[in-house]
Amino acid sequence: MQTQATPLDIPRYAKTIEVSKRVRWDIDRDVIRGRGFDLNHTFLPDGLSLADELTFLNPAERRFLSQVQGRTYANMFGLVERFISAKMLDVSRDHWLGDQTALEAIVRLTDEELKHQELFRRIELLVAADMPAGYRFDVSPNDVATFVLGKSTWAVLALTCHIELFSQAHYRASIAAAEDLSPLFKDVFLFHWREESQHAIIDELEWEREDARLASDAQRDQAVDDLIALVGGVDGILQSQAKADTGYFLHVTGMGQVGERADQVKATMLRAYRWQYIVSGTLEPRFQAMLGKLVSAAQLARIQSALAPLSGAVPARAEALSAMSATVH
Repeated sequence: MQTQATPLDIPRYAKTIEVSKRVRWDIDRDVIRGRGFDLNHTFLPDGLSLADELTFLNPAERRFLSQVQGRTYANMFGLVERFISAKMLDVSRDHWLGDQTALEAIVRLTDEELKHQELFRRIELLVAADMPAGYRFDVSPNDVATFVLGKSTWAVLALTCHIELFSQAHYRASIAAAEDLSPLFKDVFLFHWREESQHAIIDELEWEREDARLASDAQRDQAVDDLIALVGGVDGILQSQAKADTGYFLHVTGMGQVGERADQVKATMLRAYRWQYIVSGTLEPRFQAMLGKLVSAAQLARIQSALAPLSGAVPARAEALSAMSATVH
């Protein structure tokens, strides 16, 4: 075992345990409750799907676009939680013969992430039962996890913190307040949010702990390079899935795969996915504060330069950006 470089903030680990016990939920008893998805309801709200920017869509088409994106949204969380649980099991090793409060907090996080994976597998089966055939989500969780886990622990924890913070921001700023959302879809992300709120605290604690172990500027430079590579990998997945989801949407609606409207759907789908899974998280104040504390000005500039090509994913309406940037507690 390596010696801790900095003292552990045991009260914060302990708080996550207390809340985890209090908000603990069961997939069938609390979330699904024997329900299915009513396709007369929206899944993902406009603040995330950007469906309202496609003004030529009729209400049924706009609702279907939200359902396609909502289905992918659930699948994406199931995807990333594969590598999150694996990495957290890995970092728990440092606590095996150390503080057992920190160990319990991480074990609880991992148990909850495994439950979340099962929840999203169940959601995919329920959605698939009613939505038109032809949807594809061909991204392998194990292949993605292998790629991600091949990067430095610092970079993986940074990406994990980013994901778990934006998942909270999305729920608080967009999903919770949305009207006419599928009751089951809203409940899935209500219960998911309740546990993810504790996970983000542990992410921050472990990311800071890992940062303190970096022995040189060169190691931190490499960690920053790894984070940039991970963001590039995520964007590659988004480009592929946006293309698949656009094709599915255009086929089911009969809009046709070519033409000005098809091109607008393609562009908006990719913008929405970059907004959801990358840009909204980088604008979240809590993530910005953490990142700014752990990297130099030059390293931060390199990260910002890598993100610059994605800046077009920020929604045009200022209120969406303002709401999504609200601090998550």
